[in-house]
Amino acid sequence: MSCGISMVKYILFIFNLLCSICGILLIVFGALLFSNIHNIDDFTEALRTQQVPITMIVLGTVILLISWFGCCGAIRESYCMSMTYSILLFVLMIGQLTLVVYMWLQKDKYLVIMGDVVEKAWERRTRRADYMDAIQISMECCGRSSFADYAFQGYFPPSCCKDTNNCRQETVYRRGCKQAFVQFWDRNSDIIKYTGLVIAAIEFVGFVFACCLANSIRNYRRRADY
Repeated sequence: MSCGISMVKYILFIFNLLCSICGILLIVFGALLFSNIHNIDDFTEALRTQQVPITMIVLGTVILLISWFGCCGAIRESYCMSMTYSILLFVLMIGQLTLVVYMWLQKDKYLVIMGDVVEKAWERRTRRADYMDAIQISMECCGRSSFADYAFQGYFPPSCCKDTNNCRQETVYRRGCKQAFVQFWDRNSDIIKYTGLVIAAIEFVGFVFACCLANSIRNYRRRADY
């Protein structure tokens, strides 16, 4: 095998090894974020309310699978596996670009969806308060629209205050969680979009290297047959 093919092969192998590590980390972090499941009802509830960890697990699995094809194609110098990897990586890149374009063109609709996340968490707080508590702690907010949403029950949950042991009206977070959550995603939407474009560019480089490797393997084998 020529020096050029060997160089492309090793670059592609290292690239996919790093992608495999990223995929494993996504699966691990997603699994850690996922709630404990005790019965079928809990499992159904988790599927509806924990889209972020589920998405991380699914995305990590897809990246791991695609990287496996890339590593095997590079190590075995397999034209079939290299082309399969190229196609899968191209599909992943197109899907990612589609998501970025959607966020770019439908930002207002996307922010409405983020606001609905808080609405659903607020509606479910009587059965499962941990989702609302998680939002209140991470966003440093209280209630759906403001801390006054808890006035009917006469006390504030500990997650509404920085000092959880002394949570009263004087120390409670004033900002509502729907506003805080939507503003957070509004501020970081550009970061997410540009990060998605950078990752898509990296995937495109991997796609080009994979196509070059597959083409080089095919041409080498053709010459070897003569």
